[in-house]
Amino acid sequence: MSDQVAPSEDQSRGLIKSTQELGAGLFLIAIALFFYWQGLDLPRGSLRALGPGMLPLALVTLLGVGGLMMVIFSLFEVGPRLERWSLRGPFFVFGGIILFALLIRTCGLMVAGPVSMIFGMMASDEFELKEATIFSVAMTIVCILLFKTLLRLPIPVIGTLLEPFFPF
Repeated sequence: MSDQVAPSEDQSRGLIKSTQELGAGLFLIAIALFFYWQGLDLPRGSLRALGPGMLPLALVTLLGVGGLMMVIFSLFEVGPRLERWSLRGPFFVFGGIILFALLIRTCGLMVAGPVSMIFGMMASDEFELKEATIFSVAMTIVCILLFKTLLRLPIPVIGTLLEPFFPF
């Protein structure tokens, strides 16, 4: 089925011509409001002396204006309707992020990287364990080389739980 809408269907849609555009715009506005609220405590400074809250304020303002524009366009431009979606994707992607946060200090990047990436890749219908394992191990090696060796960031490669097993 095509995303194109017949002109006769255009008039029967009512006030909102594109529910997908409306949903995306409202989502962006909600994110902008949340991060604006989170950054209220940061000093903004002035245009002569920028504070740490100036850039976040500018970004959430742009994000909110973009969301508002999407809401306005949804009232005038005919677009696709909001379709049903499953919770599989968000569950596995956010779950992977949470797993990484829980494992990074206790097990280190050596374990947290592959576990969180494989869990996040399970969001796809095309998930294959062998491919996901090879990719996640390769990406973890790249991350260790980049963050620990080249940038010398204090990221634990081997966490506190695994230190007795890896004494090097």
